[in-house]
Amino acid sequence: MSRLGSVQRKVPCLFVTQMKEEPSAKRERQPFKVLATETINRKALDADIYNAIPTEKVDGTCCYVTTYKGQPYLWARLDRKPNKQAEKRFKRFLYSVEDSKEFIWNIEEDFKPIPECWIPAKEIQQSNGNPLPDENGHIPGWVPVEKNSKQYCWHSSVVNYEAEIALILKQHADDPGLLEISPMPLSDLLEQTLELIGTNINANPYGLGSKKHPIHLLVPHGAFEIKNPPMLKHSDILSWFEGCREGKIEGIVWHCNDGCLIKLHRHHLGLCWPIAETYLNSKPVAVNGTKYDCDCEPKCLFNHFSKLDGQRFNRLKDIKFDV
Repeated sequence: MSRLGSVQRKVPCLFVTQMKEEPSAKRERQPFKVLATETINRKALDADIYNAIPTEKVDGTCCYVTTYKGQPYLWARLDRKPNKQAEKRFKRFLYSVEDSKEFIWNIEEDFKPIPECWIPAKEIQQSNGNPLPDENGHIPGWVPVEKNSKQYCWHSSVVNYEAEIALILKQHADDPGLLEISPMPLSDLLEQTLELIGTNINANPYGLGSKKHPIHLLVPHGAFEIKNPPMLKHSDILSWFEGCREGKIEGIVWHCNDGCLIKLHRHHLGLCWPIAETYLNSKPVAVNGTKYDCDCEPKCLFNHFSKLDGQRFNRLKDIKFDV
């Protein structure tokens, strides 16, 4: 398959980062952590970061919408990774040199097999028609989420391919203080990336659903613009994350005019995540437009939300299904 998926390259940090060794008690899990210095990254300056739009970095797993079998489909992130022998060779090389770009890969022999329907992400470098690995030795890419997929069951729960719709969490169009859960045509999401959040994703930092009645939703990237962002100074951003209600988020992603993305995670500033009360859970949420003429299985997410249509909740974590 010659098509390329959406952009899924490594997003540069706002600040130049440095490695800091972890205390001995934490060293087994992670020998070092990456911390931001006070120097703004040259890539951020080149992308005109001062005129970029800051948005909330939502904690989930990345997805992509593009066509498959002649219709819009949700695709899950799947990086092509090296086999054990190639990975050992790559790590030995990294210990001896500083630049991973000098390593020579054999794309056909060094990587684990992937499904035939896998596509590489856009804008990754290629050589002789083959996508090249990033600095971590991975080739970012996507696989389509089939209906009733066991491996990607939480992905498939938020899409209905018969109706060609997806369950979306977004800002309410008429009320900036209100969130909205509503179905959106998959055709309106073509060539966009989104974040899947919910009960069984990344330890569920937003408290959605329960083990018995899981809830998952898609959030388009850039959906939540930060209206009162901090100045682009290390100390100002740190204070904003620690003391501002709007700063109770995982991080910031700046959308630059040239299409470049720049990010900053709380971890880059030595701050914890997840946290007890997130900004996303401080807003009321309305369920709208979830009643439609479509055959849904009784236990499916779409059917549960159709019974909540028109209702409003104080927080995302307050949404419960009466089943």
